[in-house]
Amino acid sequence: MKHQINKLMFPKYDVIVVGAGHAGCEAAHAAAKIGSSVLLCTMNMNTIAQMSCNPAMGGVAKGQIVREIDALGGMSGIISDKSMIQFRMLNRSKGPAMWSPRTQNDRMRFAEEWRMALEQTPNVDFWQEMVSGLLVKNNRVCGVRTGIGIEIESESVVLTNGTFLNGVIHIGEKQFGGGRTGESAAKGITEQLVTLGFEAGRMKTGTPPRVDGRSLDYSKMEEQLGDEKPEKFSYLDSTKPLEKQRSCWITYTNKQVHETLETGFDRSPMFNGRIQGLGPRYCPSIEDKINRFAERERHQIFVEPEGWDTVEIYVNGFSTSLPEDVQYKAIRLIPGFENAKMFRPGYAIEYDFFPPTQLKTTLETHLIENLFFAGQINGTTGYEEAASQGLVAGINASLKVQEKDPFVLKRSDAYIGVLVDDLINKGTEEPYRMFTSRAEFRLLLRQDNADIRLTQLGHQIGLASDSRLENMQDKKSSTAKLINDLKQKKFSPDQINKGLETMGTAPILEKISAEKLLKRPEIGIGELRAINTELDDYLSKYTKEVLEQTEIQIKYDSYLDKEQQMVEKLSNMEGYRIPSRFDYLSITALSNEGRQKLHKIRPETLGQASRISGVSPADLSILTVYLGR
Repeated sequence: MKHQINKLMFPKYDVIVVGAGHAGCEAAHAAAKIGSSVLLCTMNMNTIAQMSCNPAMGGVAKGQIVREIDALGGMSGIISDKSMIQFRMLNRSKGPAMWSPRTQNDRMRFAEEWRMALEQTPNVDFWQEMVSGLLVKNNRVCGVRTGIGIEIESESVVLTNGTFLNGVIHIGEKQFGGGRTGESAAKGITEQLVTLGFEAGRMKTGTPPRVDGRSLDYSKMEEQLGDEKPEKFSYLDSTKPLEKQRSCWITYTNKQVHETLETGFDRSPMFNGRIQGLGPRYCPSIEDKINRFAERERHQIFVEPEGWDTVEIYVNGFSTSLPEDVQYKAIRLIPGFENAKMFRPGYAIEYDFFPPTQLKTTLETHLIENLFFAGQINGTTGYEEAASQGLVAGINASLKVQEKDPFVLKRSDAYIGVLVDDLINKGTEEPYRMFTSRAEFRLLLRQDNADIRLTQLGHQIGLASDSRLENMQDKKSSTAKLINDLKQKKFSPDQINKGLETMGTAPILEKISAEKLLKRPEIGIGELRAINTELDDYLSKYTKEVLEQTEIQIKYDSYLDKEQQMVEKLSNMEGYRIPSRFDYLSITALSNEGRQKLHKIRPETLGQASRISGVSPADLSILTVYLGR
C-alpha cells in the first residue's frame, strides 16, 4: 500500500539530485534543460544555493570556472551578475592568462535568484526532506529513500551533500551535529555507501564570525573600491554591469590580537586533536595562520558587506573555531573593530567525503551504475568548483539516461577539465581548490575566450541556447575580420612617428602594419587609436570584447601556437582508449604500485593513465605493448 502511495505522489524521475547547494542547483538545471525529468531534494527550501561562507564568486582561476559554466549554458555566471554588489578583475597588471573576474554578492539575492531560476525551469520538481539512503539493485542506483521512509524511484541519482554528511560543528570545546549553522546534519548515506564498498574520509572547513556593520569604524580601514569600469561574468546580454557598487574594506590583525587568540589554543578543536579531518592549506583559520607564520606580526582582514541593504559583515581572513569569548575579545582588538558587535561566532565543521578516485571522468561512480557525485562530497572546496562539478554530473546523468555519449572536457578544453581530471586521477589529501598553476594550458584557457572554447559544445548537448551560439560566432568572426584588417592597414613613418615618440616606443623607418605595431609591448588597442584618427573611427565600430580578443590573439600569437602544438601532441595519447574491463592485475611486468593504482582508478585512456601518480613511464610503455599500440 505504502509503495503505491509513493508511486502516486511521485513519478519515476530521470534524475534525482540530492542537495541544493551550488553543485545541486547546477546539476538540476543542466539535467532538466537537456530534457530529463528532475527531482531536487533539499532539507530546507529556504537555503537553496546558500552562500554558506563568503558572499563572493570568482577570483583567481575560480573566475575562469564561472565563465566556463556560463559559456556551456550553466547559471552561476548569470546569478552572480544579477546579485553582485561589486566587480573586480583581479591581476589586470599581469598577462591575460591571469586575469580573473570576481564579484562581491548580495547573499540573500543570490539564493533568491537561483531559486527563481530553478522554479522557472521546466522539468524541475522539488521535495523538502532529508534523504537518508539510496535504492540500489544489482549494483545500479534506482532511487532514494527519505527520512520519513518515502521511496522515490529514478533512473539516476546525483549526490551533492556538501558539508552535511555526518556534519559536526565545533566552537571551542562545544560540538554539535549540523551541516551549517542552524541546520541539521544528514545521516545514513555514508554508512550505506561504505557497506556498498565505497571508501570514505573526513574533511574540515571553517568560517569566520559575522559582525554588525553599524558597530565598525571604517575611518581606521583602507577602502577597497570596485573597478572603475565594472564588467560581468555572463556572455549573454540579459545581465548588465553595475552602475553603482558597494565598497569593501581592508584592516589588519596585530600582536595583541594574536596573543589574545593564543589564550584559547588549548581549547581549540584544531589543536587539541578533536578534529581529525584535513583542512585547506590556502584558506587557513586565523589560529592556523598565527601558528604557521609565527614570524608575521599582522595578517590581512577583508571586511565584506553581505548585501546591498543588510548591515551584516563577513570578516574574511578571520576563520576560527576558538571559543566564542576568545573570538570576541580578539576581534575587538582589530583596528576599526573596537566596538564590534558579533552576530554569530566563527566555527569549524567536520564532514564525510568520498575520495574522488572512485569516479569516472563523467563523475559517475565505478561501483554503482548511474550514481554521480559532485561538489564537497568529492573533497573539493569552493562554490565555483562545486558548481562546475554539478554541471558535469547533471549533464552526464541526463545523457546516460537518454543513452547518449558522455560529456567529458579535456584538460586542454577548460579549467573544469583540469579539475575533474585532477580529482579522479590524483584524488585529494586536503580539500581541493583550483589555481591557475594547476592548468598547464592556462594561456589557452583564459576567462575572455571561454565562450569561444565551450559554447559550441554546450549547444551540441542542448544546454547553451541558440542566441549564445550566435553571440559567440559573431565575436569569433568579427575578431578574425579585425585581425585580417589590421594586417592590411599600413602606416608610413610620417603618419605615426610623432605619436610613437610620445609613447616612448621606437619610430619606424618604413611602412608597417597595424598588426605589427600591436605586437609591441608598449602599444595596445587604446594606443593604436590615439595614433591615428581614421583607425580610431574604424575601431569604434567593434565591441570591447572583440577589441580585447583581437589584441590578445595578436600579442600572444606565437605563444598560443606553441601551446596549441603541445595540446595536439598530448591529445594523441588521449586517443588511445583502454577497454573498461582491462585486467591490470594479470600484467605482472607492471610495477606493484602502478598495477594497484591502474586497477583502482581504471583510466579510460593512456593520457589519463599517464597522469596517475605512481604510474611510471616504464608502466606506460608496458601498457602500450599490451594494448597492441
